[in-house]
Amino acid sequence: MNYKNIISALFIAMIFAGGISCTNKTKSTKQGNDSIAADSVAATSNEEPVDVVISPEKSKKGNVTKFTFNYAGKEVNVMKLTNPELIVKRSYKEVYKDGDKIVKIFEKDHPKSAVFNEALNTVRVEEAGLDIPKLDEVTQIDEKWALVIECQAGETLETVMEKDPDNLEKYMAEFVDLQLQIHAKTAPMLTKLKDKLAKQINQLKELDATQRYELLVRLESMPKHTKVCHGDFNPSNVIVGEDGKLTVVDWAHVTQGNASADAALTYLQFALKNRVAAEMYLTMFCKKSDTAKQYVQQWFPIVAAAQLEKNNELEKDFLMKWIDVMDYQ
Repeated sequence: MNYKNIISALFIAMIFAGGISCTNKTKSTKQGNDSIAADSVAATSNEEPVDVVISPEKSKKGNVTKFTFNYAGKEVNVMKLTNPELIVKRSYKEVYKDGDKIVKIFEKDHPKSAVFNEALNTVRVEEAGLDIPKLDEVTQIDEKWALVIECQAGETLETVMEKDPDNLEKYMAEFVDLQLQIHAKTAPMLTKLKDKLAKQINQLKELDATQRYELLVRLESMPKHTKVCHGDFNPSNVIVGEDGKLTVVDWAHVTQGNASADAALTYLQFALKNRVAAEMYLTMFCKKSDTAKQYVQQWFPIVAAAQLEKNNELEKDFLMKWIDVMDYQ
């Protein structure tokens, strides 16, 4: 492939994307509302032309713009964000709001299988009948895998709770009701929660073999259920729309399993920041689901150990205390 042609094509893409202003004219063989084709980009007259086409579907949406380069019958896609706003940054991904879409861009060393698994799980949750932001596509941006998902307008329930602490109990009741709606669904193709927890515990270096064994024995003794479990259900992953509707986002950790394990993780996430809110949540969850508190508490050491996998030093001491509780039960 002639690299002069590629460079010329990239310059044309940048011109259409607004990145470069150019006064040189090129001969156009086709122009219209949906596509722009350009030839005469060859460096010399005897080189093959390169067609540059702006994908009509993407340009109309006004979010991720796709430029398709046709060279000798082969297509090369280049994608860019048109108006990105960084909202989350992690060691393995960056999440942007771009128009009416959310774009998750994963680092190059993040397993490709993990990206596609998250996409597949999101679709499985959709098919289970839950009203969640739909997955639009799996694509590549700057040679990194990315997920493009519908953006749910509004602010997080976490923000709402912080702004209006006097109504915390009201918001907590709505939060628990939403979680129970999720637990009422099943999705047989999702990963089993107990399998995921066992794998996380087995990989821990912070615990010795005896501690891991005791945790795995406890995990195996817990009842097996098949309810949809979000896996990261906290107020920051709930969007409050202008009409007050609550929508759950970020289904990267969804599994099928025991709802009380899911509740135990939510409790620990609350307790890390606000013990009063954590106790309110647990009391309300157990009352609404008719579950004994002691049963949920039996999951605390297990889910706390699994969370150590994240290697968050700020949370490590907190989680280790909950694992140590097992010694006294």
